[in-house]
Amino acid sequence: MSDMRFPARFVWGVATSAYQIEGATTQDGRGPSIWDTFAHTPGMTRNGDTGDVACEHYRRFREDVALIADLGVDAYRFSVAWPRVQPEGRGAWNEKGWDFYARLLDALERKSIAAHVTLYHWDLPQALEDFGGWRNRDTALRFADYAAEFARRFGPRVATIATHNEPWCTAILGHERGIFAPGMKDRAAAYLVSHHLLLSHGLAVKAMRAAGARAQLGIVLNQWPVYAAEPDSEADRRAARLADGTHNRWYMDPLFGRDYPADVLAWLGADAPQVAASDLETIAQPIDFLGINYYSRIICSTATPPVPAPNALGVTDIGWEIYPDGLTEHLVRIARDYTPPPIYITENGAADADRLEADGTRMRVRDKLRIDYYWRHLAALAKARAMGADVRGYFAWSLMDNFEWAEGYGKRFGLVHVDYETQRRTLKDSALWYRDFIAAQHLRADASLATCP
Repeated sequence: MSDMRFPARFVWGVATSAYQIEGATTQDGRGPSIWDTFAHTPGMTRNGDTGDVACEHYRRFREDVALIADLGVDAYRFSVAWPRVQPEGRGAWNEKGWDFYARLLDALERKSIAAHVTLYHWDLPQALEDFGGWRNRDTALRFADYAAEFARRFGPRVATIATHNEPWCTAILGHERGIFAPGMKDRAAAYLVSHHLLLSHGLAVKAMRAAGARAQLGIVLNQWPVYAAEPDSEADRRAARLADGTHNRWYMDPLFGRDYPADVLAWLGADAPQVAASDLETIAQPIDFLGINYYSRIICSTATPPVPAPNALGVTDIGWEIYPDGLTEHLVRIARDYTPPPIYITENGAADADRLEADGTRMRVRDKLRIDYYWRHLAALAKARAMGADVRGYFAWSLMDNFEWAEGYGKRFGLVHVDYETQRRTLKDSALWYRDFIAAQHLRADASLATCP
């Protein structure tokens, strides 16, 4: 811990999302989302798990805010469930839904925890999906209306507002691979969705600024640095370049004032989306921050069988290679290629095969892999900062175990263990480690400030 030094105003936080923790999917006027529909479709999630109950955060949010405060973090990143505040995705607002988020913000403010809000973390109102969802350009307009309403109500009370979390997942996993809601397998639809998501981002930023939002505005992207398995193989290098285009440049380029990548457009051919003349200008609205979610890397191999990743540090319980150097390299690359606004690491964490066990009079989870994962990635982050990447904060994923999308409740990313039968919360060893790490950073910052003339 003593070797890592972050500035005094560096933001330390934890993150969650609405559908993964809230539960209460039919209470107080909340409408159904595409994830309610998807999870209740047989065969779409592991064990048929759904978010109906999840972590009961809707009822237990005060307990959860107390847990957040106990960790000593500065900030909490969470998402708003669009169908909770506007059940149809258009028209009337649900005041009971808005009241829940007002009470959550009240609880955070009492603990001096800054709120970092994401407007869309994949739970589109099913009513909009019935009219084509993100394949329908009109949904981008409806999203801008929703964003403006949030800004009017809560803009002065939150530190940042991200329009979208990981649009790549919504587009590709949801519309091309069919493993996320709404479960489509159509490449052309997927890339049309990706364009409408980016368009909705730009429209929402404009609408929130027009509504007088004082919070910092941005977007959150999942970034996977891409490497050729055999650097001397031209075929592997070409494959890696295309994968970087579809995963990273397809989103970064238009957000920062460029056209969609020419190589990806050529690869898509007739499946490329139709882009209106003003769309790229709208997408490239100036933003105040860029959120980056980082977990692992992609290695492209054209060999048969494919060349595997080296796995020097192994893989997490979800099968993702542990590769902290990729975080350093990708942040430096972004700073060099795009000159972005300040960056937040909005998600970073590891699934581990956690086991709750008795340790004297208390229960304990000895999650050594997760602690090592955090330590190595924070060291990689410190290195990136030293190399010029302007990173202002870090949010551990996740505050607590939760509904892990298509994996159901089988994969645990949390700092806090959740017993899904009793809803009992238990701080894991990683939570205690993260708490101590943050405390050490705060002490160092206080000491530095005390010596200033």
